[in-house]
Amino acid sequence: MSSAPRYQPHYTVDDYQLWEGDWELWDGTAVAMTPSPFGRHGILLSRITTALSNAVDAAACAASVILEVDWIVHSDTVLRPDLSIVCGDAPERHIETTPALVVEVLSESTRQRDQTYKKDLYQQNGVSWYLIVDPDKQVLQAFRLDDSGKYQEVAHTDPLNVDICDSCRLAVKVARLFE
Repeated sequence: MSSAPRYQPHYTVDDYQLWEGDWELWDGTAVAMTPSPFGRHGILLSRITTALSNAVDAAACAASVILEVDWIVHSDTVLRPDLSIVCGDAPERHIETTPALVVEVLSESTRQRDQTYKKDLYQQNGVSWYLIVDPDKQVLQAFRLDDSGKYQEVAHTDPLNVDICDSCRLAVKVARLFE
């Protein structure tokens, strides 16, 4: 075994912006995005987008629902959630402020990282709500940041009530996502 230290590069947003293909950047480590999702994942994401957009409109909330747009978290971290809600207008390019809510739809290739590493990153960076949607089990898990900065799973009925952007309460009709 070699005694030489293993070289592991530490990338930044500047490096990331030069790459071709679909990538995320996790604390300086390049992570390849999986191929585009299969039909069921895409259909579910479309339903979630519609449900959240309708909830934002019904609440007359000053927020924007954004699909698959890069969130530049730090100089060495870029994430691309399946869906984000940001307070105010949608950014022209990348999300550069902490989203109020993030949604990830699980797939076989992303299940582990969405439930662990990305959940931890969202928590550490102050995303108030993290919704994990499992198309196989037809379940939505809702996590809300508590006063100590830790996610607590929210037991919910239908609709799921989500408070975002200071004074906005969204009523999300969960059952309709899986029809």
